[in-house]
Amino acid sequence: MERNELYPVFLKVNNLNVLIVGGGNVAEEKLTFLLKSSPNAKVEMISPMYREATKELAKNHQVKLYKGKYKKRLLKKKHIVIATTDKPSVNEKVYADCRKRSILVNVADNPPFCDFYMGGIVTKGNVKVAISTNGKSPTTAKRLRQFFEDVIPENIDDLVKNLNEYRKTIKGDFEEKVETLNEFTKGLVNKK
Repeated sequence: MERNELYPVFLKVNNLNVLIVGGGNVAEEKLTFLLKSSPNAKVEMISPMYREATKELAKNHQVKLYKGKYKKRLLKKKHIVIATTDKPSVNEKVYADCRKRSILVNVADNPPFCDFYMGGIVTKGNVKVAISTNGKSPTTAKRLRQFFEDVIPENIDDLVKNLNEYRKTIKGDFEEKVETLNEFTKGLVNKK
């Protein structure tokens, strides 16, 4: 059986500078996905053209839109870059330029040119679950996202907040606190 060796992280993209190269359907999809999860993400885009819905989304989230072609100088002070153009040569140049500068890069629909994938995400208040299929099946990630949206209770955020308050009252060292919380929360997982 093949193994997914990706390491999941949750990035504070409101503290990072993101560049999206492209302005078509895929760029809009990536921007929408990013802003749905992180509405205050710091994003800039470069493209000769933009879809009307992209312009509207950008206006509502302080996304900076630049009109023109990709130039490597646009990578200055960027932490994450997403290439979405319909020109493989441009996307591969973006990838090469980012790799030289140690910038995380995702070339849409081209797994060999990705340092990360944008998987399915379920958010309920402070709880966020990310789903990855190792870049193999976005449709499966979508279906799993829909499943988890249904099974994670709407009041999960209340539980998280209450547990956080309870955690502050627990006495003892780190191990004792972990043991107490584990005992207190074991009822959340029903074993069959």
